[in-house]
Amino acid sequence: MEWIDYRTLPPAAGGFSELFFDYVYEYERVRQFFPSNFRENDSFESVIKGIDGGHVDRRTLGEVLTEQNSTGAESPRTGENIRLLGKEGTYAVVTGQQVGLFGGPLYTLYKAITAIALAQKLTMKFPGKNFVPVFWIEGEDHDFQEMNHISVLDQENLPLRIEYLPGGIMPEKNVGAVGEMVFDETIRTTIDRLESSLARTEYTPPLVAALRECYAPGATFNRAFQAWLNRMLPGTGLVFLTPNHPRLKKLLSPLFTRELQEFPRFSQMVISRSAELERRYHAQVKPKSINLFLFHKGGRYLIEPRESDFSLKGTRAFFTKEQLLQIAAETPEQLSPNVVLRPLCQDILLPTISYVGGPSEIAYHAQLQPLYEDLGIPQPVIYPRASLSLVQTNLLRAMEKYGLELPEFLGDIGKVTAKVVEQISEIKLDALFANVTKTLHEGLGELKFGLNEIDPTLLGALESVSSKIDVNIGVLREKSVAAQKRRNETAVRQIEKAASGLLPAGSLQERVLSPVYYMNKYGEGLGAWLADRIDITGFKHQILQP
Repeated sequence: MEWIDYRTLPPAAGGFSELFFDYVYEYERVRQFFPSNFRENDSFESVIKGIDGGHVDRRTLGEVLTEQNSTGAESPRTGENIRLLGKEGTYAVVTGQQVGLFGGPLYTLYKAITAIALAQKLTMKFPGKNFVPVFWIEGEDHDFQEMNHISVLDQENLPLRIEYLPGGIMPEKNVGAVGEMVFDETIRTTIDRLESSLARTEYTPPLVAALRECYAPGATFNRAFQAWLNRMLPGTGLVFLTPNHPRLKKLLSPLFTRELQEFPRFSQMVISRSAELERRYHAQVKPKSINLFLFHKGGRYLIEPRESDFSLKGTRAFFTKEQLLQIAAETPEQLSPNVVLRPLCQDILLPTISYVGGPSEIAYHAQLQPLYEDLGIPQPVIYPRASLSLVQTNLLRAMEKYGLELPEFLGDIGKVTAKVVEQISEIKLDALFANVTKTLHEGLGELKFGLNEIDPTLLGALESVSSKIDVNIGVLREKSVAAQKRRNETAVRQIEKAASGLLPAGSLQERVLSPVYYMNKYGEGLGAWLADRIDITGFKHQILQP
């Protein structure tokens, strides 16, 4: 096992920011934006006291969770956890993600594993209390193009996109809650393409059969996603919650009503906090005037205020304030929160002691503390999800052969290939150009001394010549390196192929690749294997070799 400090990784590769770095490594710098330090037991104790005040309707929650987790794929432990959530003294360790096709990217799995492990850890720390891992299925989002695909590596170790397109075409209109979409027969074609894209292994037939079972025509995105995660993490007791449910939305009716009555009050509170944040960091999310969508004629549309009424963005539909307030009171299932209100909805419905999030989620929680205080809801302890890369054999062989270190592959791969080419080439370009540059500058130094004696006004022309020489030498060196790489194309391709599995398309593999790719290589037990080996207390990027 190896650990890599987040600060040494390419920022763009993992969505990292200075705010995230300080939250993880220098909490005192961000204390004003986060009420709880995830490293301290006192933080969890404080949230427990807030939850024990009793804002959660545990009876309704338990009944809805029992309904939503009765698919036949869950373990008996899940049922026990739901029963526990119905009792005081039980707290939810929550994480969540959009309903990505075939479980979405790897980090979705890592989020779930972190939540499960944290629940176990807290159970040991606080005897007499119960902690249950809950996965919030974000299926209300209408951005189909974010959820309809996965990526695997092709034969050249390059990311290959596999898409589900209903009826074979990308929907042109707003599709509403993607989680409620029903797969048609085209899902079979999608799985066929995935199967043909994967290298054939002993694990391929059972893997594809399992996918066909979970992602069958007639299943919704929500149900298929839940079934597949249960398949990857069997027996863990993970509880799934789908918020798009009439009884749950009824519990959120007071929040929706306040947002409609008092707008833009909540947004102004977030904007004020964002202004404080931006003095040193950045604001992750931008609130809207009204942070609610309305499900309307099959779509999901943002509610926008006008002078005397309200419109649905991108439509010609208009509503009076009284109509919207009536919807909030009588049929709140027609409303859907945006990214600003979603965490608040989560923590109204659940006794959330901690939320497991990635770098971007941690960043936007810094903007939300005023809303929690205003609503009298304890803000959960925000816990960083596990982050890791799986290192395959071809990369290890390349490292051993050329004496390379793993962090080098997470930086500029061009520098790595140049280093390897320099190592295996008879002509050492680094030494050659260093010597030439040194000789030239020594000669120019002598020339400078002489010209200064003859006519000091010539020194400006000499500096110009010297600068042009440096530029031209640099260009020549780049061309020489490129030529040398072409002569050593096999070694270069070997390095690039090994590295692309670690940083596909310039991003960490956890943000791009699907667990399906690795399950095909290592078996359906990959989730359980990862759950045994992921350390959620390192707070660095972990390296594992399957």
